[in-house]
Amino acid sequence: MMAMTFAGAGDRVTQAAAQWWTRLRAEAPSDATIEQWLAWMEEDDTHARAFEEVSRLSQRLGQADSHAREAFVAEFAGAAERRVRWPLWLGAVAASLLLAVLGGRMLDRIYRPQAQPYASAVGQNRDLALPDGTRVALGGASAITARYADDLRKIELREGEAFFSVVHEQRPFEVVAGPLLIRDLGTAFNVRRTGDRVAVAVTEGRVRVSVPGGKDALEAGAGQQVLYDPQAGNGGISIGPIAVDDATAWRGRRLEFVNEPLFVVVASINRYSRRPVQIADPRVGALTFTGTVRVDAIDRWVEALPRVFPVQVSAFGDHVVLSSAERH
Repeated sequence: MMAMTFAGAGDRVTQAAAQWWTRLRAEAPSDATIEQWLAWMEEDDTHARAFEEVSRLSQRLGQADSHAREAFVAEFAGAAERRVRWPLWLGAVAASLLLAVLGGRMLDRIYRPQAQPYASAVGQNRDLALPDGTRVALGGASAITARYADDLRKIELREGEAFFSVVHEQRPFEVVAGPLLIRDLGTAFNVRRTGDRVAVAVTEGRVRVSVPGGKDALEAGAGQQVLYDPQAGNGGISIGPIAVDDATAWRGRRLEFVNEPLFVVVASINRYSRRPVQIADPRVGALTFTGTVRVDAIDRWVEALPRVFPVQVSAFGDHVVLSSAERH
């Protein structure tokens, strides 16, 4: 039987984390469920820590052999009959296993590779270690889902920005960001997603980037960026140079942009601002910006926009609106 000791067992937060873990391991959790989970994760830093603790339990059980898993379920059932008080959150996870067995599902199906979500709160950069040792840095208000199988490591960037420092092994490592598929070729690289617009900047090694329906994949090396814009011509994908330091400047709380549409800039700063900026006019969103925005000076940057662009800034208590200063 596996020895299992965990900090924080029995508290309400960790019990809630166990319940979220159970909901998210469904075949295809709905977008509404994912959004609710992300909102819960952003409420307090303790929520993310508790969720990771429960996830570690699930990974350890998943890596155990069938005898150990059966013994765990049997011990939980016997403890329930004896009315032994298990820690509430451990009971929540164990109960889901027990229900699966009683429902007639095979243990090997229960423990096939599960989707593991990770997220960061608004204004929070978060460092993660994936099961294979790959390091991931999440930017503010960003979310990924990891799926590890015997023959593939696949990450989905659901929103925001992430930097991957990939551990080399036989299993391929892939990142899906919107319609883009990025395959690691022994690499460290950054991915930023704004809707279906995706930027992939390579800091070490190489990546292969492809778009569904595209004729050929692009390969990019250190100091290069692949940009996918569904509104652009030539299949929407292009490659060009980028300063390696600029590609990950956000990790130092500095956002760097080169000829980026203002709607992309605003989406990026909103991941760090408690007072989000809204764009009221598509013409404003299409304006291009080159420069630096410091995370601790977002308000000052917004206030200065009318000096550079034909925009009007309207500040409210909980948000800011950018509109065109030009007459229709």
